[in-house]
Amino acid sequence: MRHFKFLLACALIIISIHVSAQQMPRYVKIATPLAYCIVKLSDLTPVHRDNFIKLAKAGYFDKTTFNRILKGFVIQGGDPDLLYEKGKKLNAQQFWIKPEFDTTLFHKRGVLAMGRDVNPGKESFTTQIYFVDGKLYNDTQLDALAKRRGRLIPPAQREVYKTIGGTPSLDGDYTIFGEIVKNIDFIDKVTAVKVNREGNPDVPVTMKVTVLNDKQAAAELK
Repeated sequence: MRHFKFLLACALIIISIHVSAQQMPRYVKIATPLAYCIVKLSDLTPVHRDNFIKLAKAGYFDKTTFNRILKGFVIQGGDPDLLYEKGKKLNAQQFWIKPEFDTTLFHKRGVLAMGRDVNPGKESFTTQIYFVDGKLYNDTQLDALAKRRGRLIPPAQREVYKTIGGTPSLDGDYTIFGEIVKNIDFIDKVTAVKVNREGNPDVPVTMKVTVLNDKQAAAELK
């Protein structure tokens, strides 16, 4: 009986550790020559989160740039759209993944999401990301947007769009998988660069993505 109790206790400890590990927030550091930010990845969109972590650990994004910078809208990075155009030969990391929509995740300023082309399933590119810059909205604008799109904007989200800003027109169309939790001015510094009419920066904005361990994340967030 004593042996059974010992085994049971061990099993419960292992389960507890496993559950805690699953619930542990995951953080990444995204750095450019202009600034860096700390992003908390969401457990509500685990396929997108894990895809991003896998590519980040492999150094995939470190070979890419923020290639389309549209102040008041988004900062797009990773692989550009043209690499996914019909007829292009994709590499092993480039494919589409099914969307993961959660109504509690919305396009407020500072969120991180996956880009995509126009496709009926709203499937995401695995290797394209964007940060939301956005703008402030008033009730009249939000009412018009909600009517045009046929979807309500919850009061709490509406308040965020009025006070913090964002891009509500993207809600329900693109998958969000994280948000900036440190150095939100990263958005201001990156969108301050000189770009052409298409939003392509005159000087490439390189990036380095680092998946943080618990100790590193704690040090960054203290």
